[in-house]
Amino acid sequence: MASEQAFGVTPPISIVLPTEAEKQATLALIDELKAQKTFESPAETTKRKGVLDSIQIICDEFVRRVAQEKEPGNDVLIRNARGRVFTYGSFRLGVYGPGSDIDTLIVAPKYVTREDYFKHFPGLLVDMSPEGAITDLAVVTDAFVPIIKFEYSGISIDLIFSRIIQKQIPPDLSLKDSSLLRGLDEAELRSLNGTRVTDEILALVPEQRNFKLALRAIKLWAQRRAVYANIMGFPGGVAWAMLVARVCQLYPKAETSVIVNKFFLVMSQWRWPQPVLLKSIESGPLPVRVWNPKVYKGDSFHLMPIITPAYPSMCATFNITRSTMTIINRELKRGLELSEAIMLGKRPWRDLFGKHVFFTAGYKYYISVISASTSKENHKIWSGYVESKVRMLVQKLEQHSSIALAHPFNKGYERRHRCKNDQEIVKVQDGCLDFLVNESSEPADIKPELADIKPKLADIKSEPVQDGVVKPEPTDDVVDLKSQPVENAVSSLTEVFTTTHYIGLELHIGAKSLDLSYEVDEFKSLCTQWQKYKDDLKDSVSIGVQHVRNFNLPDDVFEANEKKPQKKSGAKGAANGKKRPPSEEHPPPTAKRQQTSVAAAG
Repeated sequence: MASEQAFGVTPPISIVLPTEAEKQATLALIDELKAQKTFESPAETTKRKGVLDSIQIICDEFVRRVAQEKEPGNDVLIRNARGRVFTYGSFRLGVYGPGSDIDTLIVAPKYVTREDYFKHFPGLLVDMSPEGAITDLAVVTDAFVPIIKFEYSGISIDLIFSRIIQKQIPPDLSLKDSSLLRGLDEAELRSLNGTRVTDEILALVPEQRNFKLALRAIKLWAQRRAVYANIMGFPGGVAWAMLVARVCQLYPKAETSVIVNKFFLVMSQWRWPQPVLLKSIESGPLPVRVWNPKVYKGDSFHLMPIITPAYPSMCATFNITRSTMTIINRELKRGLELSEAIMLGKRPWRDLFGKHVFFTAGYKYYISVISASTSKENHKIWSGYVESKVRMLVQKLEQHSSIALAHPFNKGYERRHRCKNDQEIVKVQDGCLDFLVNESSEPADIKPELADIKPKLADIKSEPVQDGVVKPEPTDDVVDLKSQPVENAVSSLTEVFTTTHYIGLELHIGAKSLDLSYEVDEFKSLCTQWQKYKDDLKDSVSIGVQHVRNFNLPDDVFEANEKKPQKKSGAKGAANGKKRPPSEEHPPPTAKRQQTSVAAAG
């Protein structure tokens, strides 16, 4: 009898066939996933496929136009000009749900450049789609992977581009062959590898059905527990998919319910920084970097390396920080306890998918990072850039002697405000929500006041408090931490767009004071040194950083059934009822510090 195909870099842990109880647990899990609305209706899926068919038609026309422009007399080239649309990510993995975006790749012949793509494709999208179908169109040419973002009939599309060094694209093109990567720049290589990695993952799991169901469950769990966001230092969709795939390799005969349970067992006990590999790392024909901590020192600093299976192998989790690693491990241990109880019939599956407690019971102290703009288009650019740098602030906070953990929430809160004058705009830039606009464009009744982060937050356990709001004592030496406000006087209502990211702070036992001026100034300087900020954005955007106590968090971060933390009585006093005097350990900032902050404000 021929031996079965082996999956993975090690033999399986178990090849035991599933029991009846495990099959019933899987059925119960599927029922819960349906109740949680993780599956899309057939009509919605048909709509997605129609959108992709339309993009394929637009893609072919795009390549034809470039061929006509570059070689107008070459009838054969023009007649055979075509591109190919590929998908990657959750759609290609088959684990998309209602509201999921479609990660999409355009592949074109060698004579089509990225410049051609950004010159022609946005206009063709609008012209060749049904009237009004394309909305929120944004072209991002200077991203790590250059991209066109838009919604097509309400479906969110992320569209990237690569050429291959062939003069014609065959209709049955496969991207599996690594030789297709020859002659490409790094952005094109990264673009092609999205689809290549997705296809490799699917090829490396024993049972695709069980893998897809287990991945749906783990994605839902990671999203509910707020540990799903590559940009914030957590695993993204591809990384979670590779972890689930590895567990499927270790338990090739297991039911979906067992895979979910074993996922938490295996990953909570994984000996990081040992990498997670779905297959051995391949050497290849190109002079490109392949993940190797013995050769590249930077690779040795990856805390939880999860390595992509397609050549050239890369680390999908290089963003993970010490704090986010701690949070992930806590959540994996919680998941293990709950899944063990579920498999024993003591708990229902819905308990595994309980919402995070980041705001309700997570932390006493938070940092908020507020990107603001008076232009909606500029705000998309600026807020995206600031979001990509929040992880850098987290790493700076982790090094602070009083901070044990800096936990970034995995998404930002977008808000819209209406202001009458410059003074109100400045307040919004500082985090004020007095001028917030709700969905019906009426001022919302959300007015928490936020305490400015001063260069010194004196004695965080006995901050001066007045009317339930933290009120640091004013001083002439206080550094203004906001960017320059919009200079022109506002005679009528001005809309201000903000995105706020929250970082929960866990302090070391015995920490008595917290001076964050250095970390904040460095972060603000990092953001405002961006060339695009200097050239195009500085007059209409700003960045603010605030300290927020848990009882002053805005109402809109809580759901209707959640209890907002309340200010405890006697918070002014220290333990044992004794009031502690203000800390004198840190003097007011010097003039030199003040000058540094002013420079950081842009």
